[in-house]
Amino acid sequence: VQLVESGGGLVQPGGSLRLSCAASGFTFSNYYMSWVRQAPGKGLEWVSDINSGGGNTYYADSVKGRFTISRDNAKNTLYLQMNSLKPEDTALYYCARDQSWGRGEYDYWGQGTQVTVSS
Repeated sequence: VQLVESGGGLVQPGGSLRLSCAASGFTFSNYYMSWVRQAPGKGLEWVSDINSGGGNTYYADSVKGRFTISRDNAKNTLYLQMNSLKPEDTALYYCARDQSWGRGEYDYWGQGTQVTVSS
């Protein structure tokens, strides 16, 4: 199993970024997938979930209305579109495979992609 995130970078407040997570080594379309982030000096924070088919999505209150999770099962890729970014969104963003149908039991993680929101 391999999860490889990309798309992070430095962006000004109010800007946008699109993160991608390329999955391999398992049947991607069978699993819920999640984005989780870790800000400097803080613990892990769940950001968003998407069910296996992509029809159901869930968001933390802190990102609701600004972030959109999606997936392309034909391409084995998970996405996170981040708009109206704030300095408090600065974090290392991980994609994770949820082995528990949305209950937050993650068994595989990517290496993370850094998002920095600063003027």
